[in-house]
Amino acid sequence: MAIYTPLFPTSTARWKQFVLTRRFTFASVILFISLILLSEVFLERGLGTRVISSFVSEPKKEPLSCSNPFEFDHHGPRPTYPRKANATFLTLARNSDVEGVIHSMKQVEGRFNKDRHYPWVFLNDKPFSEEFIACTSAATASRTYYGQIPREQWVQPDFIDEEKATKARKAMSKIRGVYYADSVPYRNMCRFYSGFFYKQPLLQNFKYYWRVEPDINYRCEIEYDPFLYLQDNNKSYGFTISVPEQYETTPTLWDTSMEFFNKNPRYLDPNNAMRFASKDGGKTWTRCTYWTNFEIGDLDFFRESEGYNKYFEHLDAAGGFYYERWGDAPMHGIAVSLLLDRDRIHHFDDFAYEHTAWEQCPDPSTPAYERGRCTCDYKNSMAVKWKR
Repeated sequence: MAIYTPLFPTSTARWKQFVLTRRFTFASVILFISLILLSEVFLERGLGTRVISSFVSEPKKEPLSCSNPFEFDHHGPRPTYPRKANATFLTLARNSDVEGVIHSMKQVEGRFNKDRHYPWVFLNDKPFSEEFIACTSAATASRTYYGQIPREQWVQPDFIDEEKATKARKAMSKIRGVYYADSVPYRNMCRFYSGFFYKQPLLQNFKYYWRVEPDINYRCEIEYDPFLYLQDNNKSYGFTISVPEQYETTPTLWDTSMEFFNKNPRYLDPNNAMRFASKDGGKTWTRCTYWTNFEIGDLDFFRESEGYNKYFEHLDAAGGFYYERWGDAPMHGIAVSLLLDRDRIHHFDDFAYEHTAWEQCPDPSTPAYERGRCTCDYKNSMAVKWKR
């Protein structure tokens, strides 16, 4: 017959065992709750969200509606405008981006274009779907144009060493905080916006373009015509937000750029904005860029500038769009700063623009904030964050 011998035979020992068990259980519960709370903060869908969603059925996704295209109502009488520039909005998008594109069009049309009637040009590396064309054309009273990018301007070029490029992407994907580290399509897009967007047939009859990305917001009314502002003031490039480029994505971009400009100093504008790009005359790079998901520019600068096109060819031959992850923002930032007279670069500081939680908001103490009926929070503006 087996005899059971308790681990703690005395009543005092049993009490200690009970207390230790209770403490362990309490600590386990606290740890579990902490893990749930931390997962909710740091993960896109935390543990609690996933548990709840397993018991709650997902709401049915409503089909995309192409009606009610204008999101904002203008106040007061309808304005009339006697002049227009030769300009267009430019959107690069996939068919799957249609909802984000419609959102952006509502923002632009409601805040600015409903009365101006500037056309839209849409580009895709694939044929646009009937749904995309129907919905985007319904979202504006202006003309819409749709073009397909030639394959040779989109895909990774044949001279790129795929084995080397693959190793580089895998290495970059191990670095925390680098977006699109392993993405070839993203690199294709950056290369396209660096050297090919201005060559598209649909843009040849326009002088100015305004780049519009999917899922962007304008938080103030735009009460003047930025195209005419560039035209009337001899400006060639306008931006809203400047940000520093990540070192991990562009370790050799500046040296490769200086290699070109040191050999071709004739392309440098005498009144350039070198100090935006470099504080020591070109030895090192500030990594400052113009955030190109918003830009308004003169297409003639890109089309007719021998320096710009030769510079892009130099970068393209170096392969950094694929061996690293050179973006169109740092490329445009360097090119615009060095090839243009700095007086032809304009900061649209009275625009309220937001994309992926980064935003610019006019200072509430300025007339632009009240006139524009702004809904943005100046404390969240990038200018304020940089000062902090």
